[in-house]
Amino acid sequence: MHAVRTEKHMRIHFGAAILVLLAVLFLKVTPTEFALLALSILAVLCAEMFNTAIEAVVDLVSPGYHPLAKIAKDTAAGAVLITACGAAIMGYLILAKYVMPRYGEVLAMYGTVSDMGTVVSILIVVLVVIIVKSLTGTGTPLHGGVPSGHAAVAFSIATAVSLTTRDPLISLLSLLLAVMVSHSRLLMKIHSLREVVIGACFGSGITLLVLQLFKWYG
Repeated sequence: MHAVRTEKHMRIHFGAAILVLLAVLFLKVTPTEFALLALSILAVLCAEMFNTAIEAVVDLVSPGYHPLAKIAKDTAAGAVLITACGAAIMGYLILAKYVMPRYGEVLAMYGTVSDMGTVVSILIVVLVVIIVKSLTGTGTPLHGGVPSGHAAVAFSIATAVSLTTRDPLISLLSLLLAVMVSHSRLLMKIHSLREVVIGACFGSGITLLVLQLFKWYG
């Protein structure tokens, strides 16, 4: 309870665990696959709890800054990251055969995307971002404000790549890059989470709409 209440990452891990368990329910994985997923989830939760315990002990022993205290905390956090990466790999290896074919079918519904449609959609996303920033009076075309232009363009490109290739793995990797670009705006404190999410929705939504129009009337 203390870890969930005080640690944001613990709440994220719990949320991810709920999503995986729901996926297990609907995808009807085998008992062995469920056992491996459950063990992966438990490993991540235990690692996060050990990390919380180590942080508490370090703060008790060394309330002020100390290089060794920093090493202890960073190493404990690194252990959580490694465990989470292992769980992600396990989840992908087990769930990919269930999820990827269905995701591929969704991408195939859009058919082949034209080069012109891709260029037009990205340009429209840029123009819409500038217009919205002008109306809200926030930021500049390339820095700050509502929405995040970098997130909008990144997700626009990722959406276009997904629909062009219609390959589930390439689509997920493209979306992962878009998430990393958006996350960098948060780390640099240029945008808030709300601004990044709005930008991502703008980018993907406008691109989907424009490419669908090109499919109908192109």
